[in-house]
Amino acid sequence: MKKFTIYILLALSALSMTSCLEKYPNDAIPADEAINTVEDLNQAMIGVYGAFKSPSLYSGALTLLPDVQADFVYGVKGNSNVYGNIWRWDIQANNSDITNVYASLYGIIAQCNFLLDNVEKVKANTLTDKDLNQIETIVGEAHLARAIAYSDLIKMFCKAYDSDEQAEQDLGVVLVSHYETDEPMKRSSLKASYEFVLKDLEVAVKYLTIEDGFKGTVYNSIYFNEYVAHALRARIYLYMKKYDKAIESATKVIDSGYYKLSSSTEMINPEQSMYEYMWATDNSTEIIWKIGFTLNSYGGALGSIFFNYDNISVKPDYVPAQWVLAEYVPADLRMKAFFDTQITTGYPHQLRWYLLKKYWGNSMFEQVNVFHVCEPKVFRLSETYLIRAEAYAMTGDYSRAGKDISSIRNARYSTYGGSASMNEKNAMEIIESERVKELYMEGFRLQDLKRWHKGFERRPQDQSIEHGSSLKIAADNPFFVWPIPRHELESPGSQIEGNESNK
Repeated sequence: MKKFTIYILLALSALSMTSCLEKYPNDAIPADEAINTVEDLNQAMIGVYGAFKSPSLYSGALTLLPDVQADFVYGVKGNSNVYGNIWRWDIQANNSDITNVYASLYGIIAQCNFLLDNVEKVKANTLTDKDLNQIETIVGEAHLARAIAYSDLIKMFCKAYDSDEQAEQDLGVVLVSHYETDEPMKRSSLKASYEFVLKDLEVAVKYLTIEDGFKGTVYNSIYFNEYVAHALRARIYLYMKKYDKAIESATKVIDSGYYKLSSSTEMINPEQSMYEYMWATDNSTEIIWKIGFTLNSYGGALGSIFFNYDNISVKPDYVPAQWVLAEYVPADLRMKAFFDTQITTGYPHQLRWYLLKKYWGNSMFEQVNVFHVCEPKVFRLSETYLIRAEAYAMTGDYSRAGKDISSIRNARYSTYGGSASMNEKNAMEIIESERVKELYMEGFRLQDLKRWHKGFERRPQDQSIEHGSSLKIAADNPFFVWPIPRHELESPGSQIEGNESNK
C-alpha cells in the first residue's frame, strides 16, 4: 500500500507533483496524525470548501474556458492573449490552464478521500449524539464535494453519454475512493464514472436531508444541503439521457419551496431589479449553492477578461459574439442585466461594443477597489428549470416543457403574457436559445454542444483577432473533449489512457 502525508490544514493551493493523482509533499504532517477529533474533521471540511475558491475552478478557468472555447465570445485585437490557445482551438496536452483545472479537481477529491478515510477512527472515540450527528453531516458534505469534482472532470475530459452500452466502452475518469490506496491509476468506463458520482450523491442526500417542518433559509447557501445534491443529480441524469430521473430530481428542487427565481421587474431598490441585484451582490433567492468569498479570502476574478479595468479605461480580452446579443428580444431584461450599453474601449482602435457587466464584480469588493471578483453561483434554480424543460421535451411532454420555459421568461421579461408554445419541431431550438440567454458565460456551452452533437462557425466581427475569428468546428471534433494532461500519461507507473485530443 502506498503511504502518503498531508498538510494538517488540508488547504490545497499550488501543488508541485509528478502526477495530479499523487498526494501531498513528504515534509507534511503524517496522515495518521492529522485527523483525530470531530473538530479535526470539521477543519478538514473547511479546507475542502476553501479549495473550491481556486481560480482554476469556478471563479476562473473551469467557468470561463468552455464558453471561451465555444462560440460565445471573440478575442479583441491587442488583447493580452489570455486563454488564446483555447479560443483558437490550438489545445495541447500541456496547456497550463487545462492542467490546473484537472489538478485542482483531483486535489479536492484527495482532500475528501483523506477526510472520509479517517471518519471511522474519529467515530470510535466519539461519545455524544451531537458529535455523531456532526460527523454524519461532514460525511455528506465530503461525498457531495467529491461528486461535484468528479462530475466536472467527466464533463470536461470525457465524451458525451449517448447510451449505457456505448458508455461502458467509452473512457471515463480515474476513480480513486481512498487516500492511501492500491487502486490502479487507470481510467474507468464513462458509465462507471457517472455511477460513482451517483452513489456519492445518495450518501450526500442521506446525511444532508433538511428536516420536515424546517422554517429557516436554504437559498443563497455557501454550504451543502440535500438540494445541492438534487440539483447536481438532475444535471447528471440529463447528461446521461435518463430523462425521467432528471425530471424527478429537478422537481424536488423546484417544488421544495425553498427557492424562487429572481425577478427582473421586482425592484429591490430604485435602481436595481432583484435579478440585477443578484449579479451585483451575489445574493439571491434562486442561488442553490455558491462559493463564499470574503474580503480576506477569495478566488479568481471572473470579469477581468471582459473589462481589465485600470481605473482609467477598459480593455477587454473578449467581447460577446454578435449572434448572442441578437438572441435577446426587446422585452428580455437579461440584456440590460448582462450587457452594458455600448462602451468605447481603451484600445487604439477604440472598439465600441456591448461588454459583459454580469461579471463586473461584487459591490463589496468594488468598495475596496477590487474589481471583477464575483462569488461563483455553481447551482441556480434557473438551470434546474432548464434541465427539467429539456427532459420533458425529450420525453415528448411539450406542454410541461413550455411551462418551465415560461417560468423563466416570466421572471426575466418586462412583459410576458403568453406561454412558450413547444412541439417536436421547435422544442430543442427554444431550449438551446434559452440556455444561451440564461447561462451565458457560466461554463455550459461546450458541454451543451458536445452532448447535442453540434458544431459551430465563427465569422469575423469588428476588431476581432484574425486568427480564430474565422473558425468552423464540426460536430464531435476531438477537442470538445479536453486532452488528459501529458504528465498524467507519462508519470511513472501510469496506466492512464489519453483522449483522441491527446493524439
